Amino acid sequence: MKLTTRGHYSVKALLDLSLQPGYGPTSVKAIAHRQDLPAPYLEKLLIEMRRAHLVDSVRGAQGGYQLAREPSKISLGDILEAVGETIEPLPHHTPDAKQAEDWVTFTLWHRLHQKLKEALYSITLADLYYDARSWQAAQGAETSFVI
Repeated sequence: MKLTTRGHYSVKALLDLSLQPGYGPTSVKAIAHRQDLPAPYLEKLLIEMRRAHLVDSVRGAQGGYQLAREPSKISLGDILEAVGETIEPLPHHTPDAKQAEDWVTFTLWHRLHQKLKEALYSITLADLYYDARSWQAAQGAETSFVI
């Protein structure tokens, strides 16, 4: 599985929102600037994530987008699903009933797919945030960062 630009931008945007004090709202323009993302495309992704109840939109001068729930309650799988990413490892395949090795291969890929799916839904924004902070600390980097 490869994380596409669509999935990558979505994760970056939500990680950015998780850094906001009290998870308060921030504008698309501010997120796009901090993360070096195209604002119009980011806006479309945030709308999709709002429909999936991952973010809320707040109107007004101090408005923007904010997380709809705590980072520990939003999984990588939730984010990818919200923007239409798939995690199917192989095209749909029906094994040949006469070929035992075809069934073994099919079963192996099916099991690997299940494990990948479990992993994606077990990794949260909070996990990614702490991973990034740990890496930064090990590098001696400042506490603000581009994801």
